[in-house]
Amino acid sequence: MMNLISEIVNQALCTGYLTVEAEEQLRQGLRQKYSSEDMQAFMKLQQAAMAGYVKQQSRELLMQA
Repeated sequence: MMNLISEIVNQALCTGYLTVEAEEQLRQGLRQKYSSEDMQAFMKLQQAAMAGYVKQQSRELLMQA
């Protein structure tokens, strides 16, 4: 069974979008014990966001303000 972080990352990679709610779930997941698989998934998400493959809702909201 996949862990929460990996599930959130997979969804974001599939949709190309990371919601504010998903970001908060990631923060909560990273505060708890997580697997090396989850950490690898999180790093993959960070790379995808930096490359522009995944947009972050929180950044879009900041730009609108």
